Amino acid sequence: MARQRPEAPGTEHTSAAPAPCRIVVCRDCCCGTPKVTGVDHDRQLARLTEEIPVRVADCLGVCEHANVVVVQPSAAARAAGARPVWLGLVNDPDATEDIAAWVRDGGPGAAACPDILDLYVFTPSRRAR
Repeated sequence: MARQRPEAPGTEHTSAAPAPCRIVVCRDCCCGTPKVTGVDHDRQLARLTEEIPVRVADCLGVCEHANVVVVQPSAAARAAGARPVWLGLVNDPDATEDIAAWVRDGGPGAAACPDILDLYVFTPSRRAR
């Protein structure tokens, strides 16, 4: 099981409000490291944390898809049947912007996944989930 780092400052969830759509960003082994060249990993993480609750996780076990971003549905969308969406090869600033826009719109179960993000969607093995 992957160890998880605390959420970024300012993204803590209070129990009084319903859980929002969140993102898990893989960082450690391959994702977020110089192994994935040509990506400003710090800027990508900073951009996502500007307006979205983000949890940084150690290796999620799907290194062949580095950089991995998992978009988790809000509590209400999850209760209605929405499931997390795994996005891989998120190595382009435009993809990061598309993810941020989708989450602002509500994310899985609340807003349709932008067609362009279909290029990044993958199903992880049961072991990785």
